[in-house]
Amino acid sequence: MNGKMSAEESDILERFERDELVSAPDVEMEIKVAREAARNTFNKTKRVNLRVTERDFKLAHLRAREEGIPYQTLLSSIIHKYLTGRLAEKR
Repeated sequence: MNGKMSAEESDILERFERDELVSAPDVEMEIKVAREAARNTFNKTKRVNLRVTERDFKLAHLRAREEGIPYQTLLSSIIHKYLTGRLAEKR
């Protein structure tokens, strides 16, 4: 990070400092999910060869550059979010 906060991060910090934030309704479950995600971060990964269209490949590279991450990380994240039901389809 460059040391600067985004507008969203600044808003969260200001709300925290004004004591406006409350714990999640099921904080224990949230902690359990976060711990599992952290453990899974260190799981061994498997190599996958995937064929995509030239257009999708270029779009993945472009989006990854915008996010400041490698395109493989972006694609892996998209797959993970889809498989865990956390990727919402635009309608």
